[in-house]
Amino acid sequence: MPIVVELDALLARRKISVGDFATAVGITPANIAVLKNGRAKAIRFSTLDAICRVLECQPGEILKWIPDLQD
Repeated sequence: MPIVVELDALLARRKISVGDFATAVGITPANIAVLKNGRAKAIRFSTLDAICRVLECQPGEILKWIPDLQD
């Protein structure tokens, strides 16, 4: 998938555990794992808003687009 979720780096830089982060955002640690592992097919704007609020960042710091190598 050409969209990559870069939560690991942001959580590590801010020294926030997945459990604490999940609680602050209001979603389960399992759903954080789905985002971190690239298995998410969608994200709600309300969830993205909560993630950005907790991490004090912009959506572009979390989501990265990588072009497909297919023609």
